Amino acid sequence: MNKKHHSNNILLNLGIESLNEMQEVAQDTILNDNNVLLLSPTGSGKTLAFLLPVLEMLQPEILSVQCLILVPSRELGLQIEQVWKKMGTDYKVNVCYGGHSIDTEIKNLSNPPAVLIGTPGRIADHIDRGTFRVDKIQTLILDEFDKSLQLGFHEQMSFIIGKLTKLNKRVLVSATSDIEIPRYTRVVNPTILDFIPTEEEQESNLATKMVVSKEKDKLGSLFNLICSLKSQSAIVFCNHRDAAERISDTLNEKGIYATYYHGGMDQDERERSLIQFRNGSMSYLITTDLAARGLDIPEMKHVIHYHLPLKADEFTHRNGRTARMLASGTAYVIAHESEKKMDYLDYGMEVLNVENTTSLPKPPDFQTIYISGGKKNKLNKIDIVGFFSQKGKLEKGDLGLIEVKDFISFAAVKFNKVKDLLHAIKDEKMKGKKFKIEVARKVIKKEEE
Repeated sequence: MNKKHHSNNILLNLGIESLNEMQEVAQDTILNDNNVLLLSPTGSGKTLAFLLPVLEMLQPEILSVQCLILVPSRELGLQIEQVWKKMGTDYKVNVCYGGHSIDTEIKNLSNPPAVLIGTPGRIADHIDRGTFRVDKIQTLILDEFDKSLQLGFHEQMSFIIGKLTKLNKRVLVSATSDIEIPRYTRVVNPTILDFIPTEEEQESNLATKMVVSKEKDKLGSLFNLICSLKSQSAIVFCNHRDAAERISDTLNEKGIYATYYHGGMDQDERERSLIQFRNGSMSYLITTDLAARGLDIPEMKHVIHYHLPLKADEFTHRNGRTARMLASGTAYVIAHESEKKMDYLDYGMEVLNVENTTSLPKPPDFQTIYISGGKKNKLNKIDIVGFFSQKGKLEKGDLGLIEVKDFISFAAVKFNKVKDLLHAIKDEKMKGKKFKIEVARKVIKKEEE
């Protein structure tokens, strides 16, 4: 199959018409040069920019790991895995991360993937145990490398890279431009591809507006601001985990569909929150800076700073969730006069008065349905679509995003069809097996559990 044809099919699978300039340049450079530093903002399609050339370099006759991708967080790892699977290649991929069952991972690796993605700690652990061979790994990609350095993964990364004696390609990917490349990466004089827009370019698409809160407790102002967004969804950033939960709970009491996301939640709760936000059954995500980078969530029109971050670059990262590439977006700052003024912020920005807006946003069109089976129960998307449409009598537009995890799945279903669906499939089997299927509960850590 010639390359052009091959990549056309892949773009088709991904639902993309053509590559952007950054992806074109990156693909050629990664194929031709051995050390590459790719600098490109979050949301610009970096993942595909390195996965396409990786695919071209894989050799079907080699039956062990050929490419290792190190990532700072499990979310980013799972996101890269999704893109690879959507590409529809014939090559196996696995993700390894802390918090995931090591036995499951060892079992997965016994039939080695061509592409292995993982967090530095967990991959170092596997190399230590000798779970997979490293002598055929020719390509190393360090994604969101800036973040891995920030999180202090030096020792693990140095250990891993020291073991990869057959490497001939190293690609570093970062969303920030001023990074020191540590010696242990052995990346010397890399070809630098810098696609990070200058502040002028970035800011021309981003409007910043201030909402002044009369009360010290800014919840009222946040409520009014959300009511003024014409039912469009938004991400709300705050500085503390408990604030995220409190804000989310209060908004829900007032009839706004919000969910929270922070580092203190366990993996399943986090996943569920993001899925409900991604598939549109929750319109507002209240989060800490954990969601400022690398999450697989759609482009937002609105980013709200309930609290301002301490550092300017975090402010920039949060705003990177909107006005991406060429789209326009708005960042709102909710401020109370008693708060410390941040020197990175121009307080002369436009002030928005939202005091009188109190009409609630429209409720979401979709609700998330939980299914007690996933990949490891041999379920896939097609099974779920078939079951919901045949036995559940759903029509084409009634089903939204479906996400299949290892042991559970989630499907977005039109709100007004949920009752009939659950009734229709109550006693039915999917693939000869009875699964628990119900409305996914909201992520709430109260009396309920």
